[in-house]
Amino acid sequence: QVQLVESGGGLVQAGGSLRLSCAASGSIFSINTMGWYRQAPGKQRELVATITSGRTTNYADSVKGRFTISRDNAKNTVNLQMNSLKPEDTAVYYCNFAIGSRNYWGQGTQVTVSS
Repeated sequence: QVQLVESGGGLVQAGGSLRLSCAASGSIFSINTMGWYRQAPGKQRELVATITSGRTTNYADSVKGRFTISRDNAKNTVNLQMNSLKPEDTAVYYCNFAIGSRNYWGQGTQVTVSS
């Protein structure tokens, strides 16, 4: 059984920074793509950023230049450094790990950016 635990959400003023982390535990052989998604109230869940096992990254246009995704394979961890936060970044952020043929999700962490 694989479990993902997120941390680092919170309340921040516009222009501020937050760092999210997600760590996987359980029976893990290797993790393919790691990613972060978010869901704002009344909206669908959307991709924020992904990073492959080869460390190729992909970002939503709305966060390019402000967010940075990174991974630590030794710790089965993915991080999301969020700078220059905007009120429209307010959402519940979920991590996602592709392990084998399955996708695993974290429980979500709230990020609130005040104007």
